[in-house]
Amino acid sequence: MIIKEYEKKGLLLNIAFAEAADDPQTVGFRGRLALVEGEIADDAGNRKPPHIVMEQTTLLSKGDKLVFLSGSLDRLEDLPALIEMYKGDFAADMLAILYVVNITAAMQVEIEGINFALIPMREGVAWNELMDEGGLDKLDLKKLPSGEKVVTVYESLSDFKPKGEKVTLEEALSRTADITRVERGAL
Repeated sequence: MIIKEYEKKGLLLNIAFAEAADDPQTVGFRGRLALVEGEIADDAGNRKPPHIVMEQTTLLSKGDKLVFLSGSLDRLEDLPALIEMYKGDFAADMLAILYVVNITAAMQVEIEGINFALIPMREGVAWNELMDEGGLDKLDLKKLPSGEKVVTVYESLSDFKPKGEKVTLEEALSRTADITRVERGAL
């Protein structure tokens, strides 16, 4: 139950939930995910805040492997940090959909045998985008427990076909621009 291990290690932040689904070996998570941990701050081993995080993260694990990973990166340059930190936990057939603020077009990058679908998104909510991509409505999820909501979204994406051409990471990094996230909120 790798997501519960992440929680113990303090890698999960602003946790909306980290909850088992109907199958107790399957755990869903929504929140923020640390990509580069902060330094150890004291003798007790407490850490400073992480240097890099992935926003709006959705994870689904089965046992000790991640089968679904999604979230929002401000910079594509942070993708290698994500892979370095978690690659040992990727299932061979993991579905990876990342919304990236500073890319100029949809594309795909294969790293560590996993195809990462990269989708530009300056504003919006990754969870809502996943539901749209899977053809789901909020009513489809309304009465489900939190862990089962992630399972349902994951299953709705079983025939997901990423847009954009497959490129190398180096080529993808050359397709970035000076774009920042649009934040909306109460005025």
